[in-house]
Amino acid sequence: MIKIGDRLPNSTFTVMTSEGPKPRTTDEVFAGKKVVLFALPGAFTPTCSNNHLPGFRDNLDAIKAKGVDTVAVTAVNDAFVMGAWAKSSDCDGKIEFLADGSAKFAQAIGLGLDLTERGMGMRSRRYSMLVEDGVVKTLNVEEGTGAEASGALTMLGQI
Repeated sequence: MIKIGDRLPNSTFTVMTSEGPKPRTTDEVFAGKKVVLFALPGAFTPTCSNNHLPGFRDNLDAIKAKGVDTVAVTAVNDAFVMGAWAKSSDCDGKIEFLADGSAKFAQAIGLGLDLTERGMGMRSRRYSMLVEDGVVKTLNVEEGTGAEASGALTMLGQI
């Protein structure tokens, strides 16, 4: 599992644009920037939609006031689902939605989660991290089913 001080591995996400899905590399997202990245098992799922994502949306200004360039979310969903979720959650253009459709990033950082028995396949564990120029500065991996340890208020206190 990735840890504080580690550099994020090279990976490619997919983002939804007005022209359709486009690749976005970890270098494009993180190089030379201070980024809060949070991850969750799936778009539109109850805890993710009702607790985790809204915390970051509602605290976005306070997070950015601490010098954060970008707040981004990743989930093991395709770019179409992530794009629809961005719009339906009032986060479009505010938070960057990074689709990790095949769980390659989640697995590369050791935070994949096998939910096959629950009919969801490979997913990402719930976490948040502060990344500066591609290096992990803080890491909060959720151990339970909630979104407190990896939530926006926890991250806000660590920036």
